[in-house]
Amino acid sequence: MSFQQDILKDNVQPRVKKPNWLRVKLPTGENYRKVRGLVDQHKLHTICESGSCPNMGECWGEGTATFMILGNICTRSCGFCAVQTGKPDEVDEFEPGRVANSVKIMGVKHAVITSVDRDDLTDGGSSIWAQTIRAIRNQSPSTTLETLIPDFAGKWENLQVIIDVAPEIVSHNLETVRRLTKQVRIQAKYDRSLEVLFRLKKGGMRTKSGVMLGLGESREEVLETMTDLRQVGVDILTLGQYLQPTHKHLPVAEFITPMQFDEYKQIGLEMGFRYVESGPLVRSSYHAEKHLF
Repeated sequence: MSFQQDILKDNVQPRVKKPNWLRVKLPTGENYRKVRGLVDQHKLHTICESGSCPNMGECWGEGTATFMILGNICTRSCGFCAVQTGKPDEVDEFEPGRVANSVKIMGVKHAVITSVDRDDLTDGGSSIWAQTIRAIRNQSPSTTLETLIPDFAGKWENLQVIIDVAPEIVSHNLETVRRLTKQVRIQAKYDRSLEVLFRLKKGGMRTKSGVMLGLGESREEVLETMTDLRQVGVDILTLGQYLQPTHKHLPVAEFITPMQFDEYKQIGLEMGFRYVESGPLVRSSYHAEKHLF
């Protein structure tokens, strides 16, 4: 073993053993098998699959799928995210049409669209966002939409582009508590994300945000974060367990128990959130189709 390999070995964070409640059932069901076959046949791309989402079978069975636009290289390097960081490729002008075609082929009832951060673009990619939403509505008029958007680096004219096309739900994840934001979301800002959500609500959007737990936050910090989200009018909250993608990413500090997740859900509902999805395997788009109240 080389000296460099010794150093890498010494720096690898040991993984904490996952508790039993994080075990995932294999996807089953007729609807899942149908969608699975269409994805394979037409070589379609979903974040559900590429991100190995634990809820893929359940969501596909309910007619919900998540797609990522604006390429697969992000201009940011968050400590929790496994998406590749670097210089993105040129914007693909045909992408909106391809995503819309995938939604139609798969028969998706509720589509969730997300993207990498594109700080390299003057408009932050907002024009592609708008084109994608219009293309889906053109090909699949009955499909409802949730957009999980970036912060557009605080360039509010780009955020307005999303408001103008009015998806049924607009989501922007706070991801973690204020104290850990600089470590977890290196180029993001806690208060800027709150302002994104505030401006969305002011623009008439149904808003949603997600927070990962198990990164070292305290119970008091979680409650403070939930309070901050309610104060800017967020309607829907998701709380899930952070899982370390690779040894290069932030380690799991703690596995939150299902009982604690249940407590946070009850507190969130009492705070006034319309929906709270709270559990170890909950992800941003979990039960997304149920948030259309």
